[in-house]
Amino acid sequence: MDNPLKIAIAGLGTIGGGTVRLLRENADLLKRRCGRDLVVGAVCDLDKELAAEWPDVPYFNDALAMVRDADADVIVELIGGADGIAKKLCETAIAAGKHVVTANKALIAHHGTDLVKAAEDKGVSVAFEAAVAGGIPITKALREGLVGNRISRVYGILNGTCNYILTTMRETGREFDDVLAEAQELGYAEADPTFDVEGIDAAHKLAILTSLAFGCEINFDAVHTEGIRHVTAMDIEFAEELNYRIKLLGIARRTEFGIEQRVHPCMVSLANPIAHVDGVFNAVVADGDYVDTTMYEGRGAGERPTASAVVADIVDIARGNSAAALGVPAAEMEPFTVSPMDRHRGRYYIRLMVTDEPGVFADVAAALRDCEVSMEAVLQKGRSPGEPVPVVMTTHETSEGSMIRALDMIMALGAVIEPPRMIRIQSFSGGGIE
Repeated sequence: MDNPLKIAIAGLGTIGGGTVRLLRENADLLKRRCGRDLVVGAVCDLDKELAAEWPDVPYFNDALAMVRDADADVIVELIGGADGIAKKLCETAIAAGKHVVTANKALIAHHGTDLVKAAEDKGVSVAFEAAVAGGIPITKALREGLVGNRISRVYGILNGTCNYILTTMRETGREFDDVLAEAQELGYAEADPTFDVEGIDAAHKLAILTSLAFGCEINFDAVHTEGIRHVTAMDIEFAEELNYRIKLLGIARRTEFGIEQRVHPCMVSLANPIAHVDGVFNAVVADGDYVDTTMYEGRGAGERPTASAVVADIVDIARGNSAAALGVPAAEMEPFTVSPMDRHRGRYYIRLMVTDEPGVFADVAAALRDCEVSMEAVLQKGRSPGEPVPVVMTTHETSEGSMIRALDMIMALGAVIEPPRMIRIQSFSGGGIE
């Protein structure tokens, strides 16, 4: 193909600027690899100073005007946000018959199915490799590399901020608030870290991975989501003693009740490679019926890794690659049947702070017995009669509903002085329905 692919980029922040630089600095390489020039034909940002680096590129301060007036085949949306101008920009571009590339995980998690349907009707592409796990090409792996497999489970570390915080807490023994403040100073966490530390960012990404893995519509609302604020240095120390690492994981799998999607801290065995993915790195694991288990690890954010993923999507469009955005055409998507969280079965780590007095442990054991929860092991370090002490228990496999009922009963005991801390112990044996 001799005709250039003309690209218009909305949003010149970290990722947008990196994308323009990559397209221009590696222009010759990209032309050889896709058979045509990739030309940045327009850029847009409210801050004109961000466009000053490229004075030869037409500048817009109105994203919708850029879609309307710029000579572009592809609109790259790097503004962010689930709604507002980002959503309107993508809808307008699709209606105008232009391809869309985005790194916006919130937009795709909330509106991806509708955008993909609209794009298929117009014969254009919606591509979002950069929306999940930064520079790791996981959407392409699920959509194309593993296309011959029935995927039974996909899981991973999907948020580098949380992984950095948990890693640093483990390495230094410091508490969450202290490490979060450091992460903000280093630029690993936003000034408002809510989306990261409450698990919302990881839930956006998991909802997208679920659709790609199982050929169903994206259902963000069905993701059970917990963050890491309640994880303490004490929990991390106990985890190490029990030969586990605490990781915030997103996990999606088929069960006999439907599709289970959950984001929460997990106790992961040190024998599992994902337990050793540290710092700001992400990792995603997919279990397929023919390929067995595959793992993908890399930088999940940042200018260069994310720009790399954005440009990979642009190159696919330039080559004319036409794989369905969500793995199957919209008309072939399966209905989404939610597996209720109280049906989840697994093992649990429980930490109690109790007053050290006679009969406490018998009362706790009775609550567990009454809810059909069986203890596996108990740890208690030292004694301080009449004073608060930590008691850690691990359980045999039980249902989430039973575990929650038991914790409610335990919390009502007078000797329990703060809410019990529960962390799920995650087994990854078996691959399929557990």
